[in-house]
Amino acid sequence: MILLQQILVATDFSDASGAALDYSRALARTFGASLHLLHVMDNTFLRPSPADPYLLKAGAAKRLAETLTADDRASLHAHAALETSDNPSEVIVAYANTHHIDLVVLGTHGRGALAQLLMGSVAEKVVRTAPCPVLTVRHPEHEFLVPDAASSTAHTPSGGLS
Repeated sequence: MILLQQILVATDFSDASGAALDYSRALARTFGASLHLLHVMDNTFLRPSPADPYLLKAGAAKRLAETLTADDRASLHAHAALETSDNPSEVIVAYANTHHIDLVVLGTHGRGALAQLLMGSVAEKVVRTAPCPVLTVRHPEHEFLVPDAASSTAHTPSGGLS
C-alpha cells in the first residue's frame, strides 16, 4: 500500500512546473495528502543587478501565493514557501527532509544530454539526493490527467450522457 501524506511540488513558474502542479493536485486529492508548493529564487542579494532584490522577492512571493487556489488551501491544506539560494536542488531536498515529504514532484524541461552535462539539472540532482520518491513531469509530452467525472457529464445532442 502506498501512503502519501505530504506532497511537495517545486515550481519555477514554467509550463513544465504548471503540469507538475496539476499532477500534484490530483495525487494529493487521491491520497488525501497535504500539498506543499516551493519556489527557490536566485540569490540576487549577492550579485550586482539593476533590479531591487526586495522587489524581486516580493514579486515572487505574490506570484507564488497566487498559484495556489482557495480550494487548494481548503481541501489540500496547501501552503506555499519561498526560499532564496544559488542551489535550488539542495533547498528542495532540505525542505523535503525537514517537512517529512513523501513525494516530490518536479517539472522537467527535457534538455538534451549535452546541455544537462554542461549545466546540470535540478531535477536530476533532486532525484539522486531526495529522501523520498521523485516524480518528474515532462510537459507537454504525455498527459495522464483526465477531467473529473462531474465536469465531463455533458449531454450529447441526442439527449443522452456522453
